[in-house]
Amino acid sequence: MTKPYHHGDLRAALLMAAEEIVNRDGVAGLTLRGVARDVGASHAAPKNHFDDLTGLVSELAAVGFNRFADRMQAAAAAQASPTDKLNAIGRAYVEFALADPGLFQLMFRGERLDKTRPALHEAMLRAFGTLTGSVAATHEGDPDAARITRAHAARAWSMVHGFAILLLDDRLNPLLDADAPRADALALLDDMLTMG
Repeated sequence: MTKPYHHGDLRAALLMAAEEIVNRDGVAGLTLRGVARDVGASHAAPKNHFDDLTGLVSELAAVGFNRFADRMQAAAAAQASPTDKLNAIGRAYVEFALADPGLFQLMFRGERLDKTRPALHEAMLRAFGTLTGSVAATHEGDPDAARITRAHAARAWSMVHGFAILLLDDRLNPLLDADAPRADALALLDDMLTMG
């Protein structure tokens, strides 16, 4: 859908259009020309702001990782204990994937991203730090905290990321209530997060 661009922040408008395209057509449907067309800008406009498609995808991923970190941090802030904070982060991780599946998949498509771009690098560190910081808080005072934190962070991340991908790919359907698969998936995740 073409939305004529008149004034304001063209860079932000291009990123918003790119996100809409990703959500509508997937990562493969994203092109510089398509983004320019959707905001009613010249075909050269995206190149002026992002250089190329890799630049656009990387900057959009940075937006996604910052939004992702915000969501996880807000979920953790609503909890009292370190364990409850970590579980809330895990649930927020999967909820983000469900709410923004196109953006989520773009964020973790490493072959399309330039991780050396400062905005993306910082946003990825922020999101990763949210997870690892919460894991570390559950092991404060342990003499072997660094090793344990690393192993627990890898386990927690693998579990929620794998769960999110399986859910987005409809691979968990045989385990879910067909009448309410999303709600049942989140209930299943809650059970997984609280298992010893």
